[in-house]
Amino acid sequence: MYSGLSFLDSPRIAANERTARFRDWLCFTSAQEGMAVRDRVAEAMITWGYSEAEVFGVRLALEEALVNSVKHGNRNDPTKWVWASWHVGPRRVLVAIEDDGEGFDPRAVPDPCAPENLERSCGRGLLLMRAYMSWVRYNCRGNRVTMIKRRGSA
Repeated sequence: MYSGLSFLDSPRIAANERTARFRDWLCFTSAQEGMAVRDRVAEAMITWGYSEAEVFGVRLALEEALVNSVKHGNRNDPTKWVWASWHVGPRRVLVAIEDDGEGFDPRAVPDPCAPENLERSCGRGLLLMRAYMSWVRYNCRGNRVTMIKRRGSA
């Protein structure tokens, strides 16, 4: 696991994202190591005075994204890395998670609320991420998710 003060120094960040306001980053290979990102973001949110509900929602969305990146993106391959970057400020939380996997098309994931999918286990994490975050976007390849939680938004 590697961490640093500026994700902008990472060679993994795209040139068009260099204006993003990421302050912290962490590289890891297992979901257990990735939970440090969840915990650091939650601690920063508490410091900024975010509500308990907002902290809970971001923690849950982050846990889903972090586990998905290791389990589905990197297929639990310990030789593949996940890069997480984040910034917590007074008005928003910004998080990006990128894995070494082939990526996926989030539109192709079945709706877990559809009657035919109620007993299937896929898609619920993406549903929770969208429910608790204000904004969720994927890169074209589908191996990087960027999420924003705006303070005070449902």
